Amino acid sequence: MADDGMAALEARYGTPQHIHAVLDRIDVAPFDAPDRVGEVCMVIRRPGGQLITARKRYYPPAAFRLLTGGIGHGEPIEHALLREVDEETGLAVVVRQFLARITYAVRTAPEHVCFTTYAWLLDEVGGTLAPRDPAEQIASYGLVWPAELPALATALECAPDTVSDDIRGSWRTWGVFRAVAHRVVHRALTSGGA
Repeated sequence: MADDGMAALEARYGTPQHIHAVLDRIDVAPFDAPDRVGEVCMVIRRPGGQLITARKRYYPPAAFRLLTGGIGHGEPIEHALLREVDEETGLAVVVRQFLARITYAVRTAPEHVCFTTYAWLLDEVGGTLAPRDPAEQIASYGLVWPAELPALATALECAPDTVSDDIRGSWRTWGVFRAVAHRVVHRALTSGGA
């Protein structure tokens, strides 16, 4: 992103951890999605302290994960964050902290960033948990404690090595990619800052 407003976001919400993840493969959605330049990861904390996870209709049965949503071309990151929270949860939230910026590359070109995830801690302050956009295809929500994020990451890494048209690739490759944010968010939340 050429002008993503990072300096203003950091001034307002804190300096995020920057993690560069080099993966063996990146041949799954969303890496090749033409409608986005990156994604936001919505770490939504409910009043009791648990974090919201979700499973889409086409996911493997146990594949719950933190919510993410695309950042459109030219769309400010914070706008994408609040739009995606509304579409996927219908909740009113307060942005608490900019947790992490995760860049991804493939092992054959480790210096070439091909995708970025911006992870945010948000507190639920109202609303009813339900998707507003049926295109999100959310089948069900789950709740996890921050300490459970590494186990969720491990479960994602163990997704079946079967191909799905919905993600244009292997669930295992997708799970390995999705696990990264869960481990990074866990570190950010348990490092004392959140």
